[in-house]
Amino acid sequence: MRSANSSSDARLFYVPTSYPPTMISLDEAVTARLESHGQRFEVLVEPDAALEMSRGEFEGDLTDVIAAEDVFEDASSGDRPPEESLEEVFDTTDPLEIIPEVVDRGEIQITAEQRREMQEEKRRRVINTIARNAINPQENDTPHPPDRIERALEETDFRVDPMEPAEEQVDEAVDALRPVIPIRFEQVKVASRIPAEYAGKAQGKLRDFGKLEDEEWQADGSWIAVIEFPAGMQNDFYELVNKLTEGEAQTQIVDDEGL
Repeated sequence: MRSANSSSDARLFYVPTSYPPTMISLDEAVTARLESHGQRFEVLVEPDAALEMSRGEFEGDLTDVIAAEDVFEDASSGDRPPEESLEEVFDTTDPLEIIPEVVDRGEIQITAEQRREMQEEKRRRVINTIARNAINPQENDTPHPPDRIERALEETDFRVDPMEPAEEQVDEAVDALRPVIPIRFEQVKVASRIPAEYAGKAQGKLRDFGKLEDEEWQADGSWIAVIEFPAGMQNDFYELVNKLTEGEAQTQIVDDEGL
């Protein structure tokens, strides 16, 4: 699949009279276009899902990521290709079978505004992923706030590719950041002692926060747990523990020996 900018920032689209509850809106969709056998076929798909389809990685429900369960000759006018053309090119007239094939074999048509929006959304995801996982080794391994990472990235040559998954661009962004700020990706293990009166409700949320490395129930009913999670999320973890225990829990960073 290839991407292509349309010649205009504004484009009129056929608007369905109603949307099934799970489908996306037209504002969230991009047009994927395939030209074959002298015919043009267009479908309306959520951008990230389109990328996953092109890589054979899409595993979700197709109806959750399309704006219309339909195949168009021209999505802007709502014109549809003849059914015999669908049969000739795709050996079916079922839109749910055709849509992934159009995305895979065709190219994505995006306006300049859509490209800007996609780029900004992925840029935020890259920054937030780094903030959750990275620490500052020169400041006692404290997390880097997102705004610091954003400012540092602006000093580099790194530019987000709107057509690539944000997760696949994190390593490149971190490499670009290293000459600008001290940064390292690291996991941290924190032991928490949760008083008995809070242990019941707190343990479920703390287990979900990261990987439970070790745990002990004490004679007084308190719960001690060692949770491993990305070091950049330490502040989030401490805030959660304090909220769940009204500030009465005890926490301590531990080494690999555990409890």
